[in-house]
Amino acid sequence: FFAALKLHEVFTKIANVVPQPQVPAGPLPMVPENQVENSKLTEDLLATWMKITHILMIFSRYQYSLNSMVLSEDNVKKVVKNRVCSVAIHPSESIIFVAAGDKYGQIGLWNVTEEGAHVFIPHNYSVNCMHFSPSNPAHLLSLSHDVLRCGDVTKAIFDEICRSEGSLSSFDFLEDNASTAIVGYWDGSVAVVDRRTPGTSLELSANIGFKITRTVHVHPVNKQYFVAAGSVDVRIYDVRYLKSDGNKPVSSLNGHTKSVASAYFSPVTGNRVVTVCADDKLRVYDTSSLSSTVAVLSTVRHNNNTGRWLTRFRAIWDPKQEDCFVVGSMARPRQIEVYQDTGKLLHSFYNVDYLGSVCSINVVHPSRNILVGGNSSGRLHVFKEQ
Repeated sequence: FFAALKLHEVFTKIANVVPQPQVPAGPLPMVPENQVENSKLTEDLLATWMKITHILMIFSRYQYSLNSMVLSEDNVKKVVKNRVCSVAIHPSESIIFVAAGDKYGQIGLWNVTEEGAHVFIPHNYSVNCMHFSPSNPAHLLSLSHDVLRCGDVTKAIFDEICRSEGSLSSFDFLEDNASTAIVGYWDGSVAVVDRRTPGTSLELSANIGFKITRTVHVHPVNKQYFVAAGSVDVRIYDVRYLKSDGNKPVSSLNGHTKSVASAYFSPVTGNRVVTVCADDKLRVYDTSSLSSTVAVLSTVRHNNNTGRWLTRFRAIWDPKQEDCFVVGSMARPRQIEVYQDTGKLLHSFYNVDYLGSVCSINVVHPSRNILVGGNSSGRLHVFKEQ
């Protein structure tokens, strides 16, 4: 009797179960249950999924390229006699051609595929900043305390662009054709240089209220903006409104408690600025909207105590990767680090056999997987794909 009753209960439950629709075979569209029309919420959800997957794929490929870059004995060379203060890399995709400027005015040129480096002395003082012209790579512009020069290989001369009684610290091009530049001074001011104007005088000198200006860098898209760094100040200015005195910044990047060594816009959009500060922090700011104060996106604790015998670290963006930057390191084994703008350490370049010193000044090739690091004894280290 009880067995029959139990069987009756089972059949009753089966009869009361609502049959579920069968999912057809084959590909199915991603349409949520009970959705009749297209939903923006669904579109946004799927777009987010697509975006985060794309980002992961990009970083996966990027990290693979970083892992493929190695340092060999042939790619380490003493290029200048003294401490490296600036490095530039030619944009050629066939030959690795690099330049290093040292503390006493020397510029070393090295074709990495050849053994020897060639040293020139176009300056009397530290070569603080160097760039190959973006419009004419036959021109290598170099800046020392008293003069900005253009090494023109077509004429085989180091021409003089501007000379100043003040002490120059850095420069960057205001236009893609490299005809004008913004120049920083160790006394805190900035100036505009126009290479088309006869003579070697400056077009405009402007007091921006800094005690010292270590670096200046121009926005990659909106060329009227430049970021200046020095003392505890990092500010963005509009070059169109510069005047001799009383200049107000477009944006201030606050939070630094000690002197700032550098500040650079991200290379494609300019939506980020990375700074290096003596308070042992790397900071990334969100500059996608230039309000009066710019928010900190991420902060990385980082030993920036380079002391008096090493060039101060400058964190520079990889030109090929909008949201990744490269910086020297005090860690052992000696290494060069790559960070994401979120503050995540992506990769460390090291080689215990051939890299035994701190590389304070680094540069990344604009199109190839090549990293060049310079140290305090005049050596360059070239990490490249095998």
